[in-house]
Amino acid sequence: MPDYDPRMPTRRDLVEQALARLAPRVPDFEAEAIVDRALASPGLRGAAPETGAWLAMVAYARHVFTEYDALLDEGYDQDSARHFVLDDLNAVLAEWGVRRRIGEEPDEA
Repeated sequence: MPDYDPRMPTRRDLVEQALARLAPRVPDFEAEAIVDRALASPGLRGAAPETGAWLAMVAYARHVFTEYDALLDEGYDQDSARHFVLDDLNAVLAEWGVRRRIGEEPDEA
């Protein structure tokens, strides 16, 4: 078993650092929830820290700060629901200091 090196950053450290670069004004509570989401998601566990932080942040903001889930509950498909919350999602990301914007392209979601 390899020795633990306390100077080596953990996966959590790397995701936290990536999130801080992507969203410098994200509130601490939101940042913790986003990092937890990135670390708990089976689909993000093997992703690069910046990719995991980005995807977890977008998903978190979409579900928590927009009407996305309500639209899904009303019967809208994912693409339509994402279209209708796009401006609200980008507004949240802008408040957090994110320079990148989500567009209509599927690979950006």
